[in-house]
Amino acid sequence: QVQLVESGGGLVQAGGSLRLSCGASGSIFSINVMGWYRQAPGSQREWVASITRDNSTNYADSLLGRLTISRDNAKNTVYLQMNSLKPEDTAVYYCYARVAWASSLYTTWGQGTQVTVSS
Repeated sequence: QVQLVESGGGLVQAGGSLRLSCGASGSIFSINVMGWYRQAPGSQREWVASITRDNSTNYADSLLGRLTISRDNAKNTVYLQMNSLKPEDTAVYYCYARVAWASSLYTTWGQGTQVTVSS
């Protein structure tokens, strides 16, 4: 199995930047895709970004240009660099991994990290 642990959340002022980290452990070679979702108060979970095995990246249209998703294979870690943060970016950010296991694909989630952007 794959375990994910997020870090890097916190309180920032509007216009600031934050880098989230997601460390993976376990059967890391079974991971096909990693990425991020977020869930704002009173809202449904929203897809943010992803990165694939061939290093292809995708971003939500509303966030394009303010995000960079990357990975450090040596550290088994995926990063989400967020710039020009807005109050509406306030949410719990969840790391996910699509994992190949027992001839099936599973989604594994981290515990979430809180991002709060003040006005």
